[in-house]
Amino acid sequence: MADKTSDDKPDFARGIPAGDLPEGATVEGTLGEDKVLLLRRDGQVRAIGARCTHLGAPMGKGIVAEGEIRCPWHHARFSLETGEAVGAPAFDPLPCYRAEERDGRITVTGRRETASRSVTQAPGKVVQAPGKVVIVGGGAGGHACAEWLARAGHGAAVTLVSDDPDPPYDRTFCSKQYLSGKAQRGKTLLAPESFYSGDGPRLLRDRVVSLDLGAEEVVTAGGERLPYDALVIATGAAPRRPDLPGFDRPNVHTLRSLSDADALIAAASGARRVAVVGASFIGLEVAAAMVAREKTVTVVAPDAVPLEKILGEAVGRFVQGLHEEKGVTFRLGREVTGFDGRALTLGDGSRIEADLVVLGTGVAPRTDLAEAAGLALAAKDEGGGIAVDAHLAASAPGIYAIGDVASYPDPRGGQRLRVEHWVHAQRQGQHVARALLGEAAAFTETPFFWSGHYGTSLRYVGHAGSAEDTRIEGEVGKGDFAVTYREDGRDAALATCKRDKQSLEVEAAWDREARAAG
Repeated sequence: MADKTSDDKPDFARGIPAGDLPEGATVEGTLGEDKVLLLRRDGQVRAIGARCTHLGAPMGKGIVAEGEIRCPWHHARFSLETGEAVGAPAFDPLPCYRAEERDGRITVTGRRETASRSVTQAPGKVVQAPGKVVIVGGGAGGHACAEWLARAGHGAAVTLVSDDPDPPYDRTFCSKQYLSGKAQRGKTLLAPESFYSGDGPRLLRDRVVSLDLGAEEVVTAGGERLPYDALVIATGAAPRRPDLPGFDRPNVHTLRSLSDADALIAAASGARRVAVVGASFIGLEVAAAMVAREKTVTVVAPDAVPLEKILGEAVGRFVQGLHEEKGVTFRLGREVTGFDGRALTLGDGSRIEADLVVLGTGVAPRTDLAEAAGLALAAKDEGGGIAVDAHLAASAPGIYAIGDVASYPDPRGGQRLRVEHWVHAQRQGQHVARALLGEAAAFTETPFFWSGHYGTSLRYVGHAGSAEDTRIEGEVGKGDFAVTYREDGRDAALATCKRDKQSLEVEAAWDREARAAG
């Protein structure tokens, strides 16, 4: 038997019987104060940190694929050999440890020094200098691109221009942990402020007013002209505000930025009744956050079922039930016609009293700079955005577009996609950074997002244009399910609840399929 620690985990300094770790297995234990995960893959024993460096998920509940271990919650990826964070949303590496198997026993003898924030260079791989890189936009993709280049030793070559007053932060906190009061403001930051100083990337808090493609310069409102060898457009999207009477009132809010969340938190402190317009993911997450702040919440939307177009009727009704159990009232199949400062008016003549209104009515890609510069845009029926190729390169040399603003060819489905997912934007930023360092591969990452509702989390991988053709496993009503969405006779997307490994395995399989197609 293995010696146990106080939390019933084996003490790896004392060791475990080798038979307790068969091929393909994982065992979590401790080494002093560290939580450590032992794995046996291809006959080799490895020891790595047992908690994801993103938000602390137990890595033992993830999977290993193509030499990487994948986090069960938010699908971050780490090199099994070095611990390096090779796929967002994690940036910090997992610690690695020395493991020995001798005389039928496995012990962990200490921490290895191989894990670092540096980009691992494969043998024989030539890394080129990226030249001067200007990134427009300090959101998910912009920061991820700058961070990867800094890891490769080229941070000083990067200028990130952001019109957000805050340094890069995790935008998902704005509608989840921070808005609900479960996380302090400082926890939202993606990196210490010192990251954008000294020899690291330069953070320029300014607004870009034009792109001078002929001179290869970015022009800012503050009068700076920034020359570039590579330009990365990561301008993201802006919330849509319906043109309705009263929607310009000060107690009508949109939520996109950290300052928007600040304003909403301040407004909620003096409000009792909150109306959310739009049963979108953001709208419903705001509803949950307002419930956590003990507000009376009503959601009004034209849809018959929340999220039905994306997740289908069964999952949409399940999510609706989660909110109704917490006291949220839904007014569905209704159009809002205006707001007088005290109540929303609906198309049927009814009214919803509200001290505070939050709009969850979607976003539009910020393409004005690209359009004015003459870059090719995707058609509106393809979702709009800046048209890029399989490498995320735009129609002018040396220019890339990533994140919410990028319309790229999907290697699995063949159509153009513009995906508004946080992790996907980060991975596109990392892909462009690798391209600037000399890698020639196409972008083949499977889209992924998660959404949380009162402790129940949904994971969604892939992309489906509708939820009309579905295959359901498990029991949706009990919150244990996997729903496959099909298009043109193929599996296009998967939504899961309490089936994290299945979500990871499908994502890994679709990644392989996309690489083969690309």
